[in-house]
Amino acid sequence: MAIEANIRRCDSADASALALVGQATFLETFSGILGGRDIVAHCARAHAVDQYETWLSNPDRALWLVEIEPGGAPVGYMVVAPAQLPLPDTAHDLELKRIYLLGRFQGEGLGRQLVSTAIVHARAARARRLLLGVYANNKPAIAFYERAGFGKLGPRKFNVGGQDYDDNIMGVSLKA
Repeated sequence: MAIEANIRRCDSADASALALVGQATFLETFSGILGGRDIVAHCARAHAVDQYETWLSNPDRALWLVEIEPGGAPVGYMVVAPAQLPLPDTAHDLELKRIYLLGRFQGEGLGRQLVSTAIVHARAARARRLLLGVYANNKPAIAFYERAGFGKLGPRKFNVGGQDYDDNIMGVSLKA
């Protein structure tokens, strides 16, 4: 049975839904990898309603929500923003800062739709590349991004709870 979903650009009323799905997907993705207290503290800071309110009020950021029908429950989201990754010359790049779906909705094509939406947005913004950071041990996510045309550009460290974790920086060129 196909999942019926709506992917829509967020507005200022979506901060609470974004915070909820942000916390839920982070918990689901990193449980068993990161410490429980570190996850809770990270979510309280990085996925707070006021964080999303700030992003939603910034015209340099674009956010999308994935809602499942019937009922419109939020099950995923994506944030595209100016690149802030440790690579040279990112001035004309955008970064796919966050892209998450709850596990039971993965494998249904929604991730591909989100990435396609991000690429269309980045091209319309005349970005040179779309970049992202992904946990280096998240092999399924890395394979997903590679299938979408992203290649590894370098490493970075991602700190949660005072501990550094290895990430891969990946990117796709947007020039025709």
